[in-house]
Amino acid sequence: MTHIPEPREELSGLGPYGIEHLLAESREKLDRVSPQQAFEIQRDGGLIIDIRPESDRLTHGAIPGALTVERIVLEWRLDPAGSHRLDGLHPQRPVVLVCNEGYASSLAAAQAQELGLARATDLAGGFRAWKEAGLPTTAAVA
Repeated sequence: MTHIPEPREELSGLGPYGIEHLLAESREKLDRVSPQQAFEIQRDGGLIIDIRPESDRLTHGAIPGALTVERIVLEWRLDPAGSHRLDGLHPQRPVVLVCNEGYASSLAAAQAQELGLARATDLAGGFRAWKEAGLPTTAAVA
């Protein structure tokens, strides 16, 4: 069970929760997956969504078959009832979000669940863990 930090003491101009609290709270909602599990989810018809910036994908490579959605538009693309949603997205389809190290993707996956994607989660360790596991990647361009 994840430890969720207590609210911090009121600091001038700052909210009661820090990023560690938000991250722990987000991860409490998720069944985070390993690189091998993410690979199997994709193989079985689930979606992998890479939220890393384009510069990261060009520099370090990408996961073949993953959809790319920049973080700035992610919620619009993941809303299963929205007019800008990704094709093939529905509330019960498994979705694995991937960032570089597995931090931003945890926050994004928890938000995807709040949008109605009941089986959204993230890749523990992010793209780096996928690559270190020796799973397929596209070649880096830069």
